[in-house]
Amino acid sequence: MAITVPAATANASDHDRRHFWLMMLVALVVLGAGIGLRDPWPSDEPRFTLVARQMIASGDWLFPHRGSELYSDKPPMLMWIEAVFYLLTGNWRVAFLLPSLLAGLATLALTWDMGRRLWNPRVGLFAAVAMLATFQFAYQVKRAQIDPLVMALITLANWGLLLHLLRGPNWRAYWLGCFAAGLGVITKGVGVLALLMLVPYVVARRGHWVGALQTDAAALRWAGGVAAFSAAILLWLVPMVSVAYWRGTPEYLEYVNDILLHQTAKRYGGSVGGHAQPVWYFVPVLLFHFFPMSLAYISAWREWRDGLRAKDARLLLLLVWCALVFVFFSVAGGKREVYLMPMLPILALALGPTLERIVGARWLHVSGFAATLALGAGFLGAGWWALQGRWASMNTMVIERELAQGGRWLWIMFIAMGALFLLCALVGRPRRGLHALLGGIACFWLVWGLWASPLLNDSNSAAGVMRKARQIAGPDAQIGMVGWKEQNLLMADRPLKDFGFRKPTELQFTEAASWLAQAPAERWIFGLREAVKACVDRNKVTVAGYSNRRQWWMFRADAVVPNCVPKFEADDE
Repeated sequence: MAITVPAATANASDHDRRHFWLMMLVALVVLGAGIGLRDPWPSDEPRFTLVARQMIASGDWLFPHRGSELYSDKPPMLMWIEAVFYLLTGNWRVAFLLPSLLAGLATLALTWDMGRRLWNPRVGLFAAVAMLATFQFAYQVKRAQIDPLVMALITLANWGLLLHLLRGPNWRAYWLGCFAAGLGVITKGVGVLALLMLVPYVVARRGHWVGALQTDAAALRWAGGVAAFSAAILLWLVPMVSVAYWRGTPEYLEYVNDILLHQTAKRYGGSVGGHAQPVWYFVPVLLFHFFPMSLAYISAWREWRDGLRAKDARLLLLLVWCALVFVFFSVAGGKREVYLMPMLPILALALGPTLERIVGARWLHVSGFAATLALGAGFLGAGWWALQGRWASMNTMVIERELAQGGRWLWIMFIAMGALFLLCALVGRPRRGLHALLGGIACFWLVWGLWASPLLNDSNSAAGVMRKARQIAGPDAQIGMVGWKEQNLLMADRPLKDFGFRKPTELQFTEAASWLAQAPAERWIFGLREAVKACVDRNKVTVAGYSNRRQWWMFRADAVVPNCVPKFEADDE
């Protein structure tokens, strides 16, 4: 029996548009909950916000700085956007999270539009809702890292390429897609992955797959994509390299060398950041971090098999591109769960037709109901167990973070999360178990944003310990830092003296001790305990407190042990 490919019905009715805008409103509320209630949290958020703030303060937007050093780990795209949002809002607590929020909303809208154009508005809606409910999507979009922005740019690139390759010719969309891929390159480097969509397209065109563009247009139009891709990169590359060589100092030349040659290769090889993982590392990510969307994997096999047999170019392009991205990151030495985020919208889109078919299936609702009950019981039980003081590791965490009342309100928050999941299960019951699961997930992220953000902010952001440092030193003292983290400098109430960030802490301490001796009555050192304790008199140390599981000390010149050789000592307390 012949297998046919159903035609797309891209026109969206008023009913379809209402559902789309309702989904976007829900996304705005769920993803935006907590904005303005917290400061940047490690590991990456304080770094990028500190760089953005220093750009504004110094007026040097071309070369990012982390304290007194140039910061060459990432291109400055996200930092530029954060700085622009600060200039618009005047509030860092709002500005630093807006890029991720808008990137997440844009990705949802693009996914819906691709589903609408390639299949129908319902497929687009189900794909977007599945992505919104996915744990990794919401978790990352509610944070201020580079990855949500990269995901949005790669999705925009794929949107332009797919419109041209499957619904074209549409040369403007193609050129826009290539330009967006170039912007992705100067955001994190992996934007070029969007262009892998051309690999399955070549196969589809040569094999005369249904829906693949068969244009014989002049090669110059195809080459225009290369020009658009290159133009986006050159917008940053030309002025950066030109100014670096014009300034000509070793520091700026090393910046160019590091950001263009070393960072990408080292990270891909796993030699930066300690993210070396086995080749199968991303398999659990597809199952658990992409939950609950992963519930549809087994059912999707039938659509995918039948579609590929029918030579449906839509499925070929989407699935092969996902496979290429998966393989690209799997063979890399350096791996983190977040690396698969650009794949999430395209995978959701490929699952869209399956989601449309199974949305009313009893097994899916029963599975959703069971998951809702399990999550509710898990959070409720964990919160109660910790509240009784029986969870040893959590008790240690509470002490390290100096949470008020022994972390009581954190455990009550867990209990509240569990109760909300169970309430959703009670209302939805097995008949509407999928709705119960989606409602419970939405409640979880609302509680996390509105409750956890202010509750954990002092410890996670270092706001509390830096407030204590201000009280210890007084309003007029100068403070130097040893073994510092970006959040310490970001949350300080005054300019702080740093002795380098990448520099070994032993050298930082030596320079700090000399700096203290020059004005002992006016200066303090704020230092990581492990970095300073070998050469200071503990009787003359004032503990500033804990932040991010680290203890911080403050001391003056009289606490420094004469002729001591500094060394980093692992915590033995």
